[in-house]
Amino acid sequence: MSTQPKPFLTVEEFLANEEKAEFRSEYFAGETFAMAGGTENHTLIKVRLAHLIEGHLEDRQCRVYDSDLMVRVVATGLLTYPDVSVVCGPSQLEGGPHRDRVLLNPNLIIEVLSPSTEAYDRGRKFEHYRTIPSLEQFVLVSSERVHADVFTRGNDDLWVLASCSKPDDVMHLTSIGCTIRLGDLYKRTDLLEPAPAV
Repeated sequence: MSTQPKPFLTVEEFLANEEKAEFRSEYFAGETFAMAGGTENHTLIKVRLAHLIEGHLEDRQCRVYDSDLMVRVVATGLLTYPDVSVVCGPSQLEGGPHRDRVLLNPNLIIEVLSPSTEAYDRGRKFEHYRTIPSLEQFVLVSSERVHADVFTRGNDDLWVLASCSKPDDVMHLTSIGCTIRLGDLYKRTDLLEPAPAV
């Protein structure tokens, strides 16, 4: 029994297909890869992140995008849907048909981790993201426990890690000038320990 090879898609073909697709896919090197849906906690955290960041930035020239907007990594060709991306200053979108849905210059990208994607998000996907010249911070937020890893681009393109894992710990999003307390981020989930009875 032979297996049919996957057809090679151009970026234009992929973008045209995405407009009418029932589910989202990631694109790399002519191939598409289906993206899995999220759990309740994953969705709650993603929505809360966008809400908290938007509240901090409403008086500034920044835009907060959810996973409806694609990001293209120009250096590697990856097209993907980060859970949250932020641009401070003018947003650069690709021109041409279907390309007004593709962001090129995020300052901050946040991915909410799922067990099935964590290794990829921490590894190969971060390798792609690191090549975006405008990217100053990359954040990984757990959907299974109270925990976040904040990677900040330093001198000589070295990335510095700061982790936080307690409700009172604070994520310092220096790339957009805001802070988020983990307890506020996980507020709507079932991951915070209940307060002790008095």
